[in-house]
Amino acid sequence: MPKTTSSTPASHIAANAAAPMWQSAAYSVFPDSVVQGPYTARALSRTKLTSDYHSPANEFLSPQVSFKFSLNGRDNEMPIGQDHLFVALPKADGTGLETPLIAFGHQYRDPTLVSANTYLAPNTPLTIRLDMRPVLAAFRQQGFYQLYNGQKLYKDDFKHVFVAGNTAPLSWDFDNLINKPHLELKDPDGDGIYETTVTLNAPASAKSTASSRKQSLDVSAFPQLTSDYPLLDALYNLALEEAKRAVEPDGTFRTGQEWAGVWTRDISYSIILSQALLQPEVAKTSLLRKVTPEGRIVQDTGTGGAYPCSTDRIIWATAAWEIYKATGDEAWLRQVYPIIKNSIGDDQQVAYDPATGLVRGESSFLDWREQTYPKWMQPVDIYQSETLGTNAAHFQGNQVLALMAEQLGHSAVAARHRAVAARIKQGINQHLWQEERGYYGQFLYGRNFLQLSPKAEALGEALTVLFEVADEAKARRVVAHTPVMEYGIPCIYPQISGIPPYHNNAVWPFVQSYWGLAAAKVGNETAFMESMMAVARPAALFLTNKENFVASNGDFAGTEINSSNMLWSLSGALGLVYKGLFGMDFQADRLTFRPFVPQALQGTRKLTGFRYRQAVLDMQLLGYGRTIRNITLDGQPLPNATIPATLTGAHAIRIELANETPTATPQHKVPHHVAPLTPVVAYAHGSLTWPAVEGATAYQVLRNGQFAGRTTTPEFAVPAPVTYTEYQVVAIDNKGFESFASEPLPVEAEKFRRTYELETSAPTAEKAHKSFAGTGYSGKGVLEISTERNRELTFRLSVPETGLYALDFRYANGNGPINTSNKCAIRTLRLGQQRLGTVVLPQRGQDAWSDWGFSNPILVRLNKGTHSLTLAYEATDKNMHGEVNQAMLDYVRLTRM
Repeated sequence: MPKTTSSTPASHIAANAAAPMWQSAAYSVFPDSVVQGPYTARALSRTKLTSDYHSPANEFLSPQVSFKFSLNGRDNEMPIGQDHLFVALPKADGTGLETPLIAFGHQYRDPTLVSANTYLAPNTPLTIRLDMRPVLAAFRQQGFYQLYNGQKLYKDDFKHVFVAGNTAPLSWDFDNLINKPHLELKDPDGDGIYETTVTLNAPASAKSTASSRKQSLDVSAFPQLTSDYPLLDALYNLALEEAKRAVEPDGTFRTGQEWAGVWTRDISYSIILSQALLQPEVAKTSLLRKVTPEGRIVQDTGTGGAYPCSTDRIIWATAAWEIYKATGDEAWLRQVYPIIKNSIGDDQQVAYDPATGLVRGESSFLDWREQTYPKWMQPVDIYQSETLGTNAAHFQGNQVLALMAEQLGHSAVAARHRAVAARIKQGINQHLWQEERGYYGQFLYGRNFLQLSPKAEALGEALTVLFEVADEAKARRVVAHTPVMEYGIPCIYPQISGIPPYHNNAVWPFVQSYWGLAAAKVGNETAFMESMMAVARPAALFLTNKENFVASNGDFAGTEINSSNMLWSLSGALGLVYKGLFGMDFQADRLTFRPFVPQALQGTRKLTGFRYRQAVLDMQLLGYGRTIRNITLDGQPLPNATIPATLTGAHAIRIELANETPTATPQHKVPHHVAPLTPVVAYAHGSLTWPAVEGATAYQVLRNGQFAGRTTTPEFAVPAPVTYTEYQVVAIDNKGFESFASEPLPVEAEKFRRTYELETSAPTAEKAHKSFAGTGYSGKGVLEISTERNRELTFRLSVPETGLYALDFRYANGNGPINTSNKCAIRTLRLGQQRLGTVVLPQRGQDAWSDWGFSNPILVRLNKGTHSLTLAYEATDKNMHGEVNQAMLDYVRLTRM
């Protein structure tokens, strides 16, 4: 039964002829309307909606402005959690506000006291002043400035000074500061004092939506829905219209009103949800737009230069298979089969981890580094991580390839990829399952030693259920126990401190739709009904299918970026009807009906003009529950509720449900919660120490990724290492929620490590191109690797004793920023003919050729003596750019493990 509370104003309820069909403390949904606090959205007809929703985002802003300065768009002024604070209250004389002159790296905290009901005034100009003279003096004296974390910023690499902060137009999105020129500080007179003026709480920046929406496009060619619920019918028609509006003149899908172009993961998830059924030809054209000339799937976005730091392009395969299931197009199957086979073949070489059975790479769709990863993780660390959603996508990609191979008569390929899928499934259940929580963890992360982040990751949790990575019992537990907030299921839980809503503290309707379908699959009526409402509420109030909204308050205006007419959001709304309520289960040779109608949505609904291959179906669904009492095709009983793929012509299907009240099913509702900050750990004189983390009541210490101890104070004594040892610290709050583990800290690593200058170890190699202007390397020079220079680099190492070693490279890659572009450098490491692994050298900043970091470590067992190794550019090392695959190498590091 629907939940009831007394929190919804009686006046709103009385205004509706019917009782609410769903209700919570946050909002109520009636057959014709949604009521949230003082706001109401109403369906005036099946084609017209109205809403008086107004975003409260700008009304109650605190005048306390937190900010940091940023050199070159990096979070590099002060440690995490240490910010400047200025109280932006109007001056008595009416003059503009300005901060005191703040020296870079020296924290300023405004002592002004602010009462709880004091808010930031609209249109508050603030001049922010920065003293850069100590930094500039360091450039003159020694050629570099040493940042708080010990890293060096070289004079030639200094390009910009920005301010990041918590109050719009300030933003904590460091990676995108370069695209926000109003946040750049300037020094026009050259005195070392940098300034910028921003206008806080500008009404022009307050986002708004339309007050009414009337259908203006003809959607009669699409399946038509009628039911006893005018609101749901109107939202269905809104999604149909936006689906038609999402098709560009070139026959491809537009990702969203604010997102032009075709994006691999967006179109793929949208096609799986509903677009394969609704617009299969557009779906085909869109998928083929995301194929490289070499016949590989495009990884078009991701950290550090896209592929292979991000590897979720494989969801393309499931979308391609969905089109085949919907259309039966054999030519399509033959066209996409080699693309998927070749792409997985490359991934097996570049991204599959034989030790865990899992696949490396960024969390699927969560491609904004700071929104879901600890700040210390560099792009190469994200490549090394092994994430839930991406692995579920690779499991299904291999399953799909096996099904395609079987359909096309390639039985050996089918068997091989079923085995690969089985290994990934085993790896997910062995390494990511959390028995005590009842759902999977977010990802494995670390450097030489991985451990599990226990956060819930909504899309991944849903995919494990839908793709049957989880067995039946686990699937029910996942849906019952994964944390869900008042306005829906957040992308991750708990949230990350200091990160504004986007993936952090946000609900994405397309993820909510996958979650709803997972709930329907396991028969969890509570979760399925609430998912449908969590998708209906924002679409009705905002009068469009938004990209996302803030999880803690349900508002669209509080996220970093948003878009209307969002393809995967509208596709999810349609998918909940087709695959949820009507329960259409498409297979290669049939369509089976597994409907699920929550009791609160009982009644009669019709879906007419639905095209399935060569048939047109008019469907009538009566009653509630998930047990079919009677199903007929043209008045005749339909065995197994299944129609064959060979059916042609027009037909009528009538489904009568048994009206069985389902067994009560739980859902894990939780309040908004922010996890503690990630500790920053140092080592000296036999002890680990770190600044106390606000809100932490205990700390857990990890040694090489395993539990080493627990303390309530920010220090921990450790023994002198006898082998290579890394430590991390996790802060734990009074509710038991954990921070991310701190950056791995090697203790006395010099005892177990040697370095070899590559310019001397590979004397015949070409040195860096004459245009290279980087600094900060060791030795006498650097080596350049590219598609033209040093395609095969051979170097010699002297191994002191037989054992297991980690081998990595100090490198620079200034071909692009951390968060965009597609020029990650990739190489294959060999010992003779033996392939040791893939070396990944991601982008570290646009033109940042003096920003040095380390590649991923390759573990290899080496015998005592001298060895020749080869770093080669091979066929599987082609990145998404194709032409620029370049890095500078300083030295190779050999660590005895």
